[in-house]
Amino acid sequence: MTARGSARRTPPAGDPFAVAESASGLVLRLERNGVPWCWALPEGPPTGRGSALPAVPTTDGGAPGARPWDSGRYAAEEWRDDRVVVALAGRRLRGRHVFFREPDGGWRVRALDAAAEGAPLVPMLATPGELPPPAQDDAWGYEFKWDGVRAISIVRAGTLALWARSGTDVTARYPELSRLPEALAGHDAIVDGEVVALDGRGRPDFGALQGRMHRTGPEVRRMAAAAPVTYLVFDLLEEDGESLLGLPYARRRERLEALGVAGERWVPTPWFHGGGAAVLAASRDNGLEGIVAKRLHSPYRPGLRGPDWRKVKNVRTQAVVVGGWRPGQGRRAGGVGSLLVGVHDDSGRLVYAGHVGTGFTAAALKELEPLFTPAGAPPFADALPRAVTRDAHWVVPELVGEVAFAAWTVDGRMRHPSWRGLRDDLVPEDVVEEW
Repeated sequence: MTARGSARRTPPAGDPFAVAESASGLVLRLERNGVPWCWALPEGPPTGRGSALPAVPTTDGGAPGARPWDSGRYAAEEWRDDRVVVALAGRRLRGRHVFFREPDGGWRVRALDAAAEGAPLVPMLATPGELPPPAQDDAWGYEFKWDGVRAISIVRAGTLALWARSGTDVTARYPELSRLPEALAGHDAIVDGEVVALDGRGRPDFGALQGRMHRTGPEVRRMAAAAPVTYLVFDLLEEDGESLLGLPYARRRERLEALGVAGERWVPTPWFHGGGAAVLAASRDNGLEGIVAKRLHSPYRPGLRGPDWRKVKNVRTQAVVVGGWRPGQGRRAGGVGSLLVGVHDDSGRLVYAGHVGTGFTAAALKELEPLFTPAGAPPFADALPRAVTRDAHWVVPELVGEVAFAAWTVDGRMRHPSWRGLRDDLVPEDVVEEW
């Protein structure tokens, strides 16, 4: 089940499929002649160049509290009791895959043509949470959380392909990262990291990155020369054709350090064995967003958000989907004054989360309005107060942004949200409540 590539194929005729995500992993459900066929994917979807992964038959198409992860249609090429070949056309899962039963009775799944499509790997994600208990501290590694855009780098024959978490090819947006470190000369690799813009003190500045996110024209190289971004690398997923996904986190970090990818605009990030409280305190002292705790024995599970990785934040931030806007007053008269935003609930419905009227620069507001696609009705599934709807302009929920906020209210609204900027590394369906 490979992540989507930049090319979109026409969905095959056939039956629907859906994938649900819970704390235990993904469950794929195929509808065939009105009957559901389900496989749990405890290690996530296979990659184009990776080996087959476990696929556990189950009668449950999604555990209680599971969230929609993907959906689409599929065409069955072969369907036997011990072998199923399907072509998937979803938002995330695309291409031909084979499910097969092994001699011991267990099932596995392999991607058949993902490498030919050039499809990227879907990053593993962290669950918001608290520090592990002190008694378990020594079983965890800790990294600083970087305030940028997540990106998977695929290096083949000295050429870089850079993929955002959304599945968008963003190589052209950051040409300065195509100058590879010397350590990668003659090597192929897949690494995970974060694209950041650094301020004068060497700290990530998300606002400074905003001007680069949607640029693809001739101005990109000028901007790259004037204020180059940095690629902070924190995981090695493949080296010279050898998949490292099944290795423990600590071993992958050792392999990354041994490879030595420092150079040009690439910087390997530090990690710490144990000492989570001290690392979190250091992140606060240095004005960073927080830390990510990772179990030392955890494999890399593409596309999964599970308990093996935890993000512990110093500042509450939340990805949001823009569903509308209200006109401005005073200096903002005649344009956008505030945004009406939402998140997806556990059922996959887009629900209203509040309006954001602070944190914008004049330039940011001016750039936002042309990006809106007007809609005739609110995209939110829940009822909205009259105070919100009376002068609202509704838009198609296709833009994703990020806000900082104080807390969630009892009725599911963000208190004192402040706009931080657009997120082109996320798609709307990925936006769920993080706190």
